[in-house]
Amino acid sequence: MLNSINDTKRNNELLHRDIFEEDLIYQCSNFDVGEGGGVETYLASLFEHRPPEVSDRVIKSLKNVDQSQFKLLHLHSPDLLLQLTGECPTVFSVHNHSLYCPSGTKYLGGQRTICDRNFSYLGCTWGKLADKCGSRRPLRTLKELQNTHQLLDALKKVKITFVANSEYVRQELIKNGVPPEQIVTLHCGISIPKITTAPLSLEIHKNHRILFVGRIVSDKGLEWLLKTLIHTNPQIQLDIAGEGWERPRLERLANTLGLSNRITWHGWCDRNTLNNLYEQCFAVIFPSVWPEPAGLVTLEAYSRYRPVIGSAVGGIPEHLRDGETGILVPGNDIKKLADAIHNLYGDYEKSRNMGEQGHALLMKEFTMNAHVNNLREIYAKTIAEFPSRAKKVYSISQVK
Repeated sequence: MLNSINDTKRNNELLHRDIFEEDLIYQCSNFDVGEGGGVETYLASLFEHRPPEVSDRVIKSLKNVDQSQFKLLHLHSPDLLLQLTGECPTVFSVHNHSLYCPSGTKYLGGQRTICDRNFSYLGCTWGKLADKCGSRRPLRTLKELQNTHQLLDALKKVKITFVANSEYVRQELIKNGVPPEQIVTLHCGISIPKITTAPLSLEIHKNHRILFVGRIVSDKGLEWLLKTLIHTNPQIQLDIAGEGWERPRLERLANTLGLSNRITWHGWCDRNTLNNLYEQCFAVIFPSVWPEPAGLVTLEAYSRYRPVIGSAVGGIPEHLRDGETGILVPGNDIKKLADAIHNLYGDYEKSRNMGEQGHALLMKEFTMNAHVNNLREIYAKTIAEFPSRAKKVYSISQVK
């Protein structure tokens, strides 16, 4: 442990002095690397499976750094795009909608519909004020609009490779002006849990438990799920794993609906607790109403042999095979969601079979090993096509 701490201190000192090892690829991110969900979980898995040509250090800022020394930079945070000098090959992973949507959601909360607008000051201001898209605080709204305009202006001019985590995100990038030839679609991968989960058993199916995993915020669809639960068999129990600012309101809603004896609020769960919850359910519900760029919940469920009932929005349908590994339902459709839950609640064989097919699909296409192998091919192509090592090929500060 002491050696590990000393190594970390040494790495931080080297990073502070902008001293880097030659011929290595560096990940660049302002996201934390851990198990916080979403990008954080993805990055933790990416580092766990990193190939030898990738450094174990994360660069959080590229300001005042000689970028010509790098074999390749792999960016994960949009703000780092504005710090590029164009002196080395660069890949940018687009994990969410924040490059082209000021609120980052592409969802109009007031209308409960997915936003189909491209970015514009007028359209996005109207979206925030009238359609309740994200924050409506004047100063924050202005800052978000300015940041999105600046990022879109920059990304149209940089000659880097964009990696979209779904075809849905790729099409959004193209709609907002990124040349199609600069964008590659690479679906997410996950690490296979070290604790092995067995396929769904009849005994577990008879527990009649379904599981929601995610942040408890309005666009994750938990309100829709609660309003659906009252239309399902009273034997069905719901486990909720997650935290968020909407939890107090939704707990009150659940009590008003008479669901308090059918719901267990687990809060934030560590990996072991979460694994136990996956093991005890017959299906995972993924009811997002915003267009999830990809959604790791589907893959996490597959890794435990559990079928998924998910919204047909964003990148979710690219991971969920309707009728094979789970059931897709239209967003905010209470009847369709209730029917899907009853479908699996009443059919053990179908639930088990879908879970097994989901696991087979995961092992074939969505493991982190497969993801990293594909990523290495993208790295190699980007390096091979990089035009020059000459300094200042372009500079974001110059093209604003």
